[in-house]
Amino acid sequence: MRSVTIASRKNSLRAAALVASAAMVVVGVQAGSAGAASGNHDSGGLPLALSAGQKASAVKDAQSSASTTAAKIGLGSKEKLIVRDVVKDTDGTVHTRYERTYDGLPVLGGDLVVHETKNGARSVTKANDAEISVPTTDPRVAPSAAKKSALSVAADAQNSKTDSQAPRKVVWAAQGKPVLAYETVVKGVQKDGTPSKLHVVTDAATGEKLYQHESIETGEGTSTYSGKVPLTTTKTASGYELTDGSRGGHKTYNLAQGTDGQGTLFTSSNDVWGGGAQSAAVDAHYGAAVTWDFYKNVLGRSGIKGDGKGAYSRVHYGDNYVNAFWDDDCFCMTYGDGEGNSHPLTALDVAAHEMTHGVTSATAGLEYSGESGGLNEATSDIFGKAVEFYANNKSVPANYFVGQQININGDGKPLRYMDQPSKDGRSKDYWSSSLGSLDPHFSSGPANHFFYLLSEGSGAKKINGFSYNSPTADKSKITGIGRDKAIKIWYKALTTYFTSTTNYKAARTGTLKAAADLYGSGSTEYKTVAATWTAINVK
Repeated sequence: MRSVTIASRKNSLRAAALVASAAMVVVGVQAGSAGAASGNHDSGGLPLALSAGQKASAVKDAQSSASTTAAKIGLGSKEKLIVRDVVKDTDGTVHTRYERTYDGLPVLGGDLVVHETKNGARSVTKANDAEISVPTTDPRVAPSAAKKSALSVAADAQNSKTDSQAPRKVVWAAQGKPVLAYETVVKGVQKDGTPSKLHVVTDAATGEKLYQHESIETGEGTSTYSGKVPLTTTKTASGYELTDGSRGGHKTYNLAQGTDGQGTLFTSSNDVWGGGAQSAAVDAHYGAAVTWDFYKNVLGRSGIKGDGKGAYSRVHYGDNYVNAFWDDDCFCMTYGDGEGNSHPLTALDVAAHEMTHGVTSATAGLEYSGESGGLNEATSDIFGKAVEFYANNKSVPANYFVGQQININGDGKPLRYMDQPSKDGRSKDYWSSSLGSLDPHFSSGPANHFFYLLSEGSGAKKINGFSYNSPTADKSKITGIGRDKAIKIWYKALTTYFTSTTNYKAARTGTLKAAADLYGSGSTEYKTVAATWTAINVK
């Protein structure tokens, strides 16, 4: 389950308990490389746009040969692979993403990606390169003790209770040597009113807490923010409803300040929308449509999971709820109305931000804690702004300021600044060894800065009427390669080289591989990716 809020500095934010420190490891299995060797490259690393049926067939085929693949990459006899995703490139390279089990138990942090070129060269990207093995799968600690321990960890959440299922037995491999463990999910409500689904991992031999992460991670009509916009709706016997049949059946519902259930589907006697409760619905419906179109038309991805199926949106969540979030369990976006229930958090970049958390969950699965949490949050900021630029809506001039329209802080300032993240007073411009101890909304700063520098370059400039002045840690001058190329490189890395434990150093490795695949390892794009990471102190 993966859900993420856009977050406000006004809110009391849950701090990440442990710092994720595992790095991506690439292991060569056969001679050869999926990357290009020179600057003369034809972008053969671009992903093919697969239909939902083609995607399903590719996953089925990969699963049928999973046992053979496990043997080829040297996994033990007790390990099995479960296919999560398959990406095929135009040059014939296939990237297959797997979860792993050991003796029938899920391995948390055992995910990996197998890359195979057209000529059979194979390499593997692993979340953890440690041997997956535990002395026994019989726990010393009872499930009830693990549940009690998890409830004590979640004491800050209101109305905390464990879900109906008993703690599940797992192998914990995201940090260091694998151990037998329990994973318990504790549900409640965070201090700012956001639902809480806290995952607590407990050592099954000692009862010691090993890790915790919050999986609700903090998010023609006339709209609140985007002016008059086109909407795709569905005609019914009595009028129209906010169901988008051309984008996987996406629906938009009204929670009417409630916090449970799906809500009521928005309907109208005519196909003109806006005013009152409908304005926020127009923003949410429009945001979902533009985000769908961006992923499909720019990156070849059909829907959040790449399966052609739409999610749904819920607006008017809670009373004075100043946030928005994505929830994998309902596969939906949820938006509060802000202070006084008068300023819904349904701006376009927020909608795209929340939906992108779903894309990250369906691909790399970046854990929302430590450095991987910062990269998760930055990914949503990056594609949130990419969607805003893609929309080219004259009512909403695109910029590199996150959440500027929703004015959560009440002073007209944005939540985050991509050109110089530290301007928000909490985010960091550059990487340091203490970065992973921050809330992901602030440890995202260096990755946001990387994306801005890679796209636009350093120094003072004006873009779309907005002024920026982006510094570098080493005082170097960066000449950007353009936003379109930067977007493709980040998406390629996310979908084929990032794993659940990817940290900043591993993100450098993954984006360099992506740049080599797309533009060649001798290209200006590749060299600029390397120089830009160095410019934010990731070497």
